[in-house]
Amino acid sequence: MNDLKVFSGRSNPMLTSRICDYLGIPCGLISLSNFPDSEIACKLEENVRGRDVYLVQSTCMPVNETLMELLVMIDSCKRASAERVTAVIPYFGYARQDRKDEGRVPITAKLVANLIERSGADRVLTMDLHAAQIQGFFDLPVDHLYAAPVLNDHFRAMEMSTDDVVVVSPDEGSIKRALGHAKRMGVRLAIVDKRRSSAEKTRQENIIGAPVEGKICLMFDDMISTAGSICGAACKVAEAGAKEIYVAATHGVLCGNAIANIEGAPMKKVVITDTIPLSPERKLPKISVLSVAPLLGEAIKRIHRNESVSRLFT
Repeated sequence: MNDLKVFSGRSNPMLTSRICDYLGIPCGLISLSNFPDSEIACKLEENVRGRDVYLVQSTCMPVNETLMELLVMIDSCKRASAERVTAVIPYFGYARQDRKDEGRVPITAKLVANLIERSGADRVLTMDLHAAQIQGFFDLPVDHLYAAPVLNDHFRAMEMSTDDVVVVSPDEGSIKRALGHAKRMGVRLAIVDKRRSSAEKTRQENIIGAPVEGKICLMFDDMISTAGSICGAACKVAEAGAKEIYVAATHGVLCGNAIANIEGAPMKKVVITDTIPLSPERKLPKISVLSVAPLLGEAIKRIHRNESVSRLFT
């Protein structure tokens, strides 16, 4: 592991620290700051010549700032003669714009992939992309991890009877994810029929599949942004007579009215991971944070040793 170096951007230093603790190595020394005009300054404070370098940076809020910082870090490592540079992006921003769903709009997920590639990255390690096909936007290796094992283990530890549990998909786009959780946990599946009226407004119509009355409902999603959709689905499930509702998501974006929406929704607990840091003003008693550092750390170790990453999930 002596040739391995892990550096952190400013978006999520705590996650990087946990990854390095798992690997048993110190965090790489790097100086990041801003010039008076807000341009980003970067300097590696240790030698990376011929090293296998991993740069941990979630492109979360402020998205443009964190994305540009990642590109500057990659360029710094390439110009310092690093042997291989892997961009570790626990949360990949701009992933929701992955296709032209109407005229005269960009495909920013492809644009960001191009930027990362042109900046000099040799590999990308990311987690729970909003659209899995974004992997194909890169002409370099992409390792796509899933937080499902971490979330499933959390609920298994609660020792709920499988007869009392129903996994609920909050919309049709999450059916495949919800089905995977239901199969691994050995429980039944229900689906909330969601209708979108605009980019910010949705309404929930019906519940399809397993009955939820008197059941413990687990709702899984890849991210919670404004929490409008997931809270609307939770209200619909509560109206149908669910006994308890738990929500789990990999990425806690929690922007806009998310905190107010969660506070007013009938969920007993909201479980997210630390792919995005939870700021003090967004902390609530009903929000729990699980760490994906061991999962990312094990993936980094396997990539460094040229071992299989997919075996983590089989």
